[in-house]
Amino acid sequence: MPILVTGAAGFIGFHVARALCQRGETVVGIDNLNDYYDPALKEARLAVLADEPGFHFERLDLADRVAMEALFAIWCPERVVHLAAQAGVRYSLENPHAYVESNLVGFLHVLEGCRTHRVAHLTYASSSSVYGGNVRTPFAVEDRVDHPLSLYAATKKANELMAHSYSHLYDLPTTGLRFFTVYGPWGRPDMALFTFTRKILAGEPIEVFNHGHHRRDFTYIDDIVEGVLRVHDQAPTEDPSWRARATEGDIPAASSSAPWRLYNIGNQTPVPLIRYIEVLEQCLGRQAVKHMLPRQPGDALDTHADVSALQQAVGYCPSTSIEVGVQRFVEWYRAFYEAPEAAVAEAIDPLAAANKVGVPLSQSLGG
Repeated sequence: MPILVTGAAGFIGFHVARALCQRGETVVGIDNLNDYYDPALKEARLAVLADEPGFHFERLDLADRVAMEALFAIWCPERVVHLAAQAGVRYSLENPHAYVESNLVGFLHVLEGCRTHRVAHLTYASSSSVYGGNVRTPFAVEDRVDHPLSLYAATKKANELMAHSYSHLYDLPTTGLRFFTVYGPWGRPDMALFTFTRKILAGEPIEVFNHGHHRRDFTYIDDIVEGVLRVHDQAPTEDPSWRARATEGDIPAASSSAPWRLYNIGNQTPVPLIRYIEVLEQCLGRQAVKHMLPRQPGDALDTHADVSALQQAVGYCPSTSIEVGVQRFVEWYRAFYEAPEAAVAEAIDPLAAANKVGVPLSQSLGG
């Protein structure tokens, strides 16, 4: 029985689908290939996945109820990794309806498919954005998350609540992962690292919000994928002791009597944005022209993940520094945008591509 990965042409979805295929799983990937950012990059990711044994792709929209019902009926997935969503905090200020359609209506269709076909485990993407106006760091899953600063964050919190209702009502095992600023090869063009790299290489000024003083828990994609797979392999179960503990006032946060869990997944080492830019400048060998700006509406001041719960549950242990991670991204970016077809070929077959186009085998393209 296959594993369904939604958002398979997206950044994290691509890497997770590829990792699952490479360990011998049959993967059905779906994506609507919308134009929120360059569809050509999504197509390039799919070209890499197409060469993986066991990968199948279906182009459809999560918000299409009929198509989603047909998808589950045809493929009957055993497990689901739901990574598709309308992303971006700033974009939600201008296009709120896109977030309701994808992140709320679309997520409902995923939950219904899982319920109807008795899926063994639904792992889904939440976000560090749910911590919103929280000022105490590090952010822990025990913290309240009642003050979202953007509609995007509100939809992610809603996903967590929707998942709990299905876990409680239908005994559906669900695990939500609150991602903290993921970066790396094949990343999203709307993310800071991608934008900064493009503009610095083009000699254009970069916009640095909050004068670069805010900190982010930048997390490298390989560490994220490892955590997702570890969680995916360990479905939550009911906790018989939960009710007794709750009655005594010792309520285990981000857990439930139902088979429902929530975890932070981050690097647990926040870095000031200005330091992140300095590392990028070193990797590019160029100085950025910085346009300092005030804090952007909807942006959290700092993010810092407490990942102790995930470490205890599945042994998660992030290990990639920003110096290593940013360098790998820069190597991928230069290769992909100087010779995109060769970069895709190398991601599929590193040795053949290196022999054909003279690309050093030491370059890390796949992430």
